[in-house]
Amino acid sequence: MYDIIIIGAGPAGISMAVEAIEAGIKTEKILILEKADEHSFTIKKYYPDSKLVTANYKGFEARCTGVMCLSDSTKQQTISYLDKAIQDYSIHVEYRETVHKILSKNKEQKFVLVTDKNTYESKVVVVAVGILGKPNKPDYKLPSTLNSKIFFDVTSAEIFNSKVLVVGGGDSASEYCQYLVQKNNNVTLSYRQSDFKRMNEINQKSINTLFDEKKLTVYLNSNIVSVIDEQGSPKVNFVERQSEIFDYVIYALGGSTPENFLKLIGIEFDGPEPILKEGYETTVPALFLTGDLSAGKKGGSIIWAFNSSKTAIKKICSNYLGCKESF
Repeated sequence: MYDIIIIGAGPAGISMAVEAIEAGIKTEKILILEKADEHSFTIKKYYPDSKLVTANYKGFEARCTGVMCLSDSTKQQTISYLDKAIQDYSIHVEYRETVHKILSKNKEQKFVLVTDKNTYESKVVVVAVGILGKPNKPDYKLPSTLNSKIFFDVTSAEIFNSKVLVVGGGDSASEYCQYLVQKNNNVTLSYRQSDFKRMNEINQKSINTLFDEKKLTVYLNSNIVSVIDEQGSPKVNFVERQSEIFDYVIYALGGSTPENFLKLIGIEFDGPEPILKEGYETTVPALFLTGDLSAGKKGGSIIWAFNSSKTAIKKICSNYLGCKESF
């Protein structure tokens, strides 16, 4: 059982761990889960070496309120600063590990996190992922007239009592099917391979159970060549089988957006923005958002990420962990 599990090892996630340690939480009670091979992946991948990492970004004042602080720096200086924080505070980061589910056990003040490698328990969860990322799309063109019928995540529209095709073979595809079946939909899963090698064991079992209970139709070795508008509904043309008309088609081809992930774990939204309370706590008690996700759709600066961690730890200490964060 951890005190805090942090999802994302960027500036927000690293500073969240630092603030927690400074507040008196033991290092071994803090865990960061990062899906990439290394921390601060967005900065390393998308920032040119010559680009200055600015503290003041998109109008946010560059004034530090927490333990960590950084002025305008080169890309390498920024990475070195974050490297040093991980080393100096002995922060435990598990790399190449993707979180698929966060289950809240409210009566016990506990979360169960399911990843592609392990299952963890924590009293508090902080989501500190960035806002970059767009869903992958198929090679064939999709009719613009079907924009209200074709989606790339499962939360873009309320879908009930409908015939739905999910396209994909990874964990997102399985989770979409599970979600849609719960909404009393007639769900079909189409995957071009012969088996679901990309799914973790839990999601594979879920798919098999739904199939055995006749709640899910599965098309394996299934290749789609086109989708056309058939009087307002998606008509899907397959190579190996007859064409079929669906009410909705949902693609789960990777690159799912943070918004979709947040909705799936139960966070409520007001339009495009997650509902956040004091200390960047979500509508799920003891589940917090920091960094870009707490700054709005356009994201924030590194200083914003650092400061949001300071703000969150105050609420975490006072409401959940009883740590000695000083105001």
